[in-house]
Amino acid sequence: MKTLIKNGRVVDPSQNLDAVMDVLVEDGKIKGLGSNLAVEADEVYDATGLVVTPGLIDLHTHMREPGLEAKEDIISGTKAAAAGGVTTVACMPNTKPVIDNSIIVSGIKQRAAEESYANVEVIGAISKGEQGEELAELGDMAEKGAMAFSDDGHYVKSSRLFMLAAKYVTAFDKTLICHAIDPELAAEGYMHEGAVSARIGVPGVPAISEDIAVARDCLIAEYTGAHVHIAHVASKGAIDIIRQAKKKGVNVTSEVTVHHLTLTDEACAGYSSATRVSPPLRSWDHVEAMRAAVLDGTVDAIVTDHAPHAPEEKDVEFRYAPCGFCGLETSLGVMLTDLYHTNIFDLNTIISKMSCEPAKLFKLKGGTLKEGSVADITIMDLNKEWTVDSSKFYTRGKATPYEGKQCKGKAVATMLAGKFVMRDGVVCTK
Repeated sequence: MKTLIKNGRVVDPSQNLDAVMDVLVEDGKIKGLGSNLAVEADEVYDATGLVVTPGLIDLHTHMREPGLEAKEDIISGTKAAAAGGVTTVACMPNTKPVIDNSIIVSGIKQRAAEESYANVEVIGAISKGEQGEELAELGDMAEKGAMAFSDDGHYVKSSRLFMLAAKYVTAFDKTLICHAIDPELAAEGYMHEGAVSARIGVPGVPAISEDIAVARDCLIAEYTGAHVHIAHVASKGAIDIIRQAKKKGVNVTSEVTVHHLTLTDEACAGYSSATRVSPPLRSWDHVEAMRAAVLDGTVDAIVTDHAPHAPEEKDVEFRYAPCGFCGLETSLGVMLTDLYHTNIFDLNTIISKMSCEPAKLFKLKGGTLKEGSVADITIMDLNKEWTVDSSKFYTRGKATPYEGKQCKGKAVATMLAGKFVMRDGVVCTK
């Protein structure tokens, strides 16, 4: 099967490439790049006026399978990914049962291979049951293809256990991904501690709860030499600690979510449960610090932390709502609207942090349009105007703080291993 993508603006930071050209896809691979390619193809896709990039890679999602399929499953979650231009998702282990052994890793990978609309990477738990008391089967899970290890949703409170895990994973070149929030300092809060929480009378989560946890994890990374990746950083203090650790040569990397780059705690002022998330939406000074960290390289990846819940779970008072909301179908549009069209980030920065660098960081296929690489491709219209409408989402979780947002820019086609899985906003039937 040959597909020729014609006349698109090809943006591929992995090759320092930004030019109008054609992309030839054959048998699931990138066969050639060039101007006015004169080749016979089974299909010609006219990308005039559109941008062609490596498929987006989301390092932080919750597919909720096994056990929590009322919130999401691999089919609905990867359909949401395809709709948003995302070709690879990494799923966190806080499922039921927890992904803490090789059998569950193998089962998810097999199910994804058979039924998913995106590549699914599996993140195994650091501790059994994410209880923070005993190491999970890290070696066995790594052997079965676990991308990394995390107790996401929980902070590994035991420094001893975390250090043991850090030493252990270096033996098979894997990474620890940290949900770095001290639970004792954060326990009483439901949103960011600051002027807004005081005004609306909601107990706050102090930013220092994140700073202290990040500092410990960076110190253990320095001591052991292990690769430690700090998930969903939201505090300016925490990002500065990571910046200083990187300057010292510590093997620490970080990610920031779309919502921590574009929303502040003012979004919580209406007590909407769709705005409750961990770490919480923080004040403007923290948002500015996250944006600066993307630009100076302290942040390595931009993620969604796509965390869908069943509608009835979110349809409760703010303080009783579970943390998290869906993000796969809004992430690119929000980034383009709030950060590209406002000239805060250029397109190369966005594609680098949402595709190329994540692939490089975790040694994943994709993240490039180099000849011979897998044909995971996102095609986007930078000027397409649309309104966020959760009733049209593919994800089962409909809660989003962006409901009704007027956006400019959207993925219009997604290609996975040379086959279209989404066209014009509609996920293709298999």
